[in-house]
Amino acid sequence: MVVVFLADGFEEIEALTAVDVLRRADINVVTVGIGGKNIRGAHGIMVAADVEDSNVKPDKLEAVVLPGGMPGTVNLEKSAVVQHFIDVAVERNLPVCAICAAPSILGHRGLLNGKKAVCYPGFEKDLTGAVISSEYVVHEGQFITAKGAGAALDFSLKIVSVLLSPERADEIAKSMQCRQQI
Repeated sequence: MVVVFLADGFEEIEALTAVDVLRRADINVVTVGIGGKNIRGAHGIMVAADVEDSNVKPDKLEAVVLPGGMPGTVNLEKSAVVQHFIDVAVERNLPVCAICAAPSILGHRGLLNGKKAVCYPGFEKDLTGAVISSEYVVHEGQFITAKGAGAALDFSLKIVSVLLSPERADEIAKSMQCRQQI
């Protein structure tokens, strides 16, 4: 199962694009609300998460997805559940995917040290030890990072590529009429 964490103030496009694209690829995705099931995005859109953070276990974890947005990123970073899932993913060498401001969560923990990464402009200082890229989506090791909402589709297709295959990501991209395949 791929867990997409939602905290109040999350960037709607980043979170919901990932959920949509991964589900189109028949990947088991669970949205997890931090502190409840009904979560308000950064632009006031209410989303009902599949489960609350108190009801999720990492037993069948395949990947973690951290959308950005403010104060969503801050709220994700404060969550003991999110931190535990990151720990489990790192320990199991599973993909940890973060977009926009959310790569700062990984940077604060030193997880990007020596790795190529990207984030929303202005958060580079928070990517402790990372080699900052000018690309919109970066995949290095178990980490996938992306710049922001405009890169959400490419970010999501990269996750499909890593979890399934580049060919499957291309199939999804073509079915969605994307200009460029990943």
